[in-house]
Amino acid sequence: MDQALLRALIPTVIGVLVRRGADFAAAEDAVQEALVEAIRVWPENPPRDPKGWLVTVAWRKFLDAARAEASRRQREVRVDAEPLPGEGEAVDDTLQLYFLCAHPSLTPASAVALTLRAVGGLTTRQIAQAYLVPEATMAQRISRAKRTVSSVRFTQPGDVGTVLRVLYLVFNEGYSGDVDLAGEAIRLTRQLAARIHHEEVAGLLALMLLHHARRPARTAPDGSLVPLAEQDRSLWDTRLITEGVDVLQAALARDRLGEFQAQAAIAALHADARTAEETDWVQIVEWYDELVRITGSPVARLNRAVAVGEADGARAGLAALEGLDPALPRYSAAAAYLHERDGDLVTAARLYAEAARAAPNLAEREHLTRQAARLNTGLRR
Repeated sequence: MDQALLRALIPTVIGVLVRRGADFAAAEDAVQEALVEAIRVWPENPPRDPKGWLVTVAWRKFLDAARAEASRRQREVRVDAEPLPGEGEAVDDTLQLYFLCAHPSLTPASAVALTLRAVGGLTTRQIAQAYLVPEATMAQRISRAKRTVSSVRFTQPGDVGTVLRVLYLVFNEGYSGDVDLAGEAIRLTRQLAARIHHEEVAGLLALMLLHHARRPARTAPDGSLVPLAEQDRSLWDTRLITEGVDVLQAALARDRLGEFQAQAAIAALHADARTAEETDWVQIVEWYDELVRITGSPVARLNRAVAVGEADGARAGLAALEGLDPALPRYSAAAAYLHERDGDLVTAARLYAEAARAAPNLAEREHLTRQAARLNTGLRR
């Protein structure tokens, strides 16, 4: 049985049920029951129309549940004159489902979980393993999210920006458990790009592809972090880089620049350099200027300062850091790097140790600790 096909059909079938009048929570439950039935039946009796089969079975599951709870829920369910599977189902509701799962009323964590469940087709157990939380905890999170959006109707277009931020959150989680969240985020963003002609959707897809292309070189065999400048670029996936650059160029040609396109342009410049020394830092600073103009993000300003340090020297980079909040994530690491480049090894060692204590993950913490130890060892000689 084609598991990929099943997962791809889930958002469409949920959308059909919601458009027919089911609330989101009930529709998602009914589709999950239909999937269980499909796993049981399809191996020996595969349907000619998988989508139509799932719509029919899921709708019957929904009606059975609705009838059983009609008196308590005080809800009238229309049973007669329903369109047959395949009739009137030409509308693709997947896009609306993206918007629903990224509804502003949800917390980012809930939006991510609901997107992976309803649009991505992952099980609650898979999502829990990926986020390293108990399955019961994730089940509660998803249930609360479903209840929150159950009253939301498909009456207005959703916010593409919110959907993209949710997908980027998924991508940045990377890999854990048996689910590659980076790969899943790329799959979902490809799916979204196929349904909406939007330059920022293309920009995000390009950014993901370009970052993902460097994944094989990001860690050493012992699991330690390898900085971009030290990575073995022969390990980079040139196929993904080529695709990412092509997608980006098509998006930039629409002349409606957004933050994900600007970030992707920076990633493309890194990918284009055969060696770290050949990196076009001047152009990267220019793209960071655009990113800061678009977003005003302090994190973008921080990254720009590092790029300025590469393009114009460490002193210029340190000057660009002035005015930024030292509490910013990775501020100490950036400052440490620039101070080391400027020859102030005592300050750099102290800042590397400070950055290690604030690191968000073990790999980064160990890398920064090694940097501090390296400088301290040199200072003692």
